[in-house]
Amino acid sequence: MKGNKRFREFRLPWRRKVQRNVKDRLFRFLFEKDKEALLQLYNALNGTNYSDASELQVVTIESAVYVVMKNDLAFVLAGTLNLYEHQSTYSPNLPVRFLIYLAEEYQKLIEQAETSFYGSARIALPAPQCVVFYNGKQDEPEEKILRLSDSFMNREKPADVELKVRMLNINYGHNSALMEQCRTLREYAQFVALSRQYIAEGMQLQKALNEAIDYCIEQGILNETLREHRAEVLGMLLEEFDVDKYEKTLRMEGMEIGRRQGITEGIEQGIEQGARALIETSLEFKSTKEETTGRLMEKLQIPHSVAEEYITRYWH
Repeated sequence: MKGNKRFREFRLPWRRKVQRNVKDRLFRFLFEKDKEALLQLYNALNGTNYSDASELQVVTIESAVYVVMKNDLAFVLAGTLNLYEHQSTYSPNLPVRFLIYLAEEYQKLIEQAETSFYGSARIALPAPQCVVFYNGKQDEPEEKILRLSDSFMNREKPADVELKVRMLNINYGHNSALMEQCRTLREYAQFVALSRQYIAEGMQLQKALNEAIDYCIEQGILNETLREHRAEVLGMLLEEFDVDKYEKTLRMEGMEIGRRQGITEGIEQGIEQGARALIETSLEFKSTKEETTGRLMEKLQIPHSVAEEYITRYWH
């Protein structure tokens, strides 16, 4: 391959608890498997110079009981509980999600310490630091703070609870100082930008991603990861760059508006349309029924039994 390319990227109230297996995203994969890179990212964000990656205590939520409760990265270091989330679509509800993540993490830590909520001694908790790494196509500033209080119905009355989320734009060309201090983050941004460029130029999805992988290996970008885990990375990317993802996002937003207006039938119809489109895409990429069922549960936030009904109806 030539080396002269340039870098130019609601939830229905189901109360039923479900179990699901969801493929990792590349962002999480890169930092979870490399504690040195995760420590470098922490130092870059906080202006620190910790050098012992073994001090990181990874506490990422792997499989909580509710559908949406799987966060990307969580770890304890130096008295802080760091919750990192990667997003390719902006959502004003991120602080609410982080609040739920935080409660889940604190409960885990308290149980591990075998400490009682009802004891006379104060429970020592690591201070939360909530960060979103955004690389969607919507134009967003280098950094902005999202607040839980922005979602409160009565914002005139001072609230007793607040949670702030730091959102950083990690599209290639943004937050250059941060990128210079964390090589893995910088190379991830380069790789995503190149993949999007090839897709925008009209390449078929899988070919575009393979071309981007080849080029980055040649240029030493995420070289070790792409060489050693090529098939796994490609699988993650096919999931992330799902061709109907943008349309599904619009459908979800439309369904939320419909829900607020009480148009239940419209919501259900939108979910069914989304399910059918996702199943058709899965068939195109030769995914298994099991994999597709998991995607339906994750992306449309539906129970296993409902996902299986859609599989039976549209898997041809």
